[in-house]
Amino acid sequence: MNTSKENDLQVGDEIAAGNAGWTFGGEVAKTFDSHVSKSVPFYEEGHSLICGVSDFFVKDNSIVYEIGCSTGMLSKRLASHNISKNARFIGIDCESAMVEQARSSSSMNNLEFVQADILEYEFEKSDFITSYYTIQFIHPSLRQALINRIFENLNWGGGFLFFEKVRACDARFQDMMTALYTDFKLEQGYSAGEIVGKTKSLKGVLEPFSTQGNLDMLKRAGFEDVTSVMKYVSFEGFLAIK
Repeated sequence: MNTSKENDLQVGDEIAAGNAGWTFGGEVAKTFDSHVSKSVPFYEEGHSLICGVSDFFVKDNSIVYEIGCSTGMLSKRLASHNISKNARFIGIDCESAMVEQARSSSSMNNLEFVQADILEYEFEKSDFITSYYTIQFIHPSLRQALINRIFENLNWGGGFLFFEKVRACDARFQDMMTALYTDFKLEQGYSAGEIVGKTKSLKGVLEPFSTQGNLDMLKRAGFEDVTSVMKYVSFEGFLAIK
C-alpha cells in the first residue's frame, strides 16, 4: 500500500496523490496496471488494436518503440505478437520504478526497457512507434518538439500510433463527455470521492488537446496521412504514416 501524506487524495486502487500532484513514480507502479485498466475505457482492446496495426509496419530488422511504457504490458504484447520477426522492441519510461517492474517480468530476447527522458532520448530509425495515453502528460510547450522528433526518426512509410484523452470541440460537448466518463468510472467501482480526488490530482499534470489539436500537431510535424483508428467518448487513437 502506498505511504500517503496526511492531506493526500485517495484516487482508488490504494493510490494516493497530492492536489495537482499526480505522479507515476514511487509506489504507483505496484497497482498501476489494475488502476489504468479500470480508468481507461477499452484499455485491453486498445492494446490488441495496436498489435494488429503493427502487422502493417513491423518486419525483419525493424526497431519498434513504445513511448511511456510504464510496467511494459504493451511492449511485451507487441514483442510477443511479432516474435516470428527479427525485430527489436524498446520500451521507454522516465520512472525508475516502472522500468524496474517491466524488466522484472520480462525475459524476451527481442525486448528491452530503458529509463530515459523521452525529450532527450536518441532514437534509432524506426518502422513503428507507439504511445498509449502518454503524450497528454508532456507539457504542451514541449509536445510539438516531441512529435517532430518522432516524425524525423521514422523510416519512410513508418507508422506512429498513439492514443490520447481528447477534449471536446466546445463546452457543451465537453460537459457531456465529462459526465459520461464519470458514469464509466462509477461503473468500475470507484467512489465519488476517489473520482474527484483523481481529477484534483491531475490538475496541471494531464493536459489533453482536442482531436483537431492533435491532428494539427501531426500536420506541423510533417505527417500528411493521418486517420483515427478508435474513438470512445473522450478517448481516441490516431495513426499517422510518414
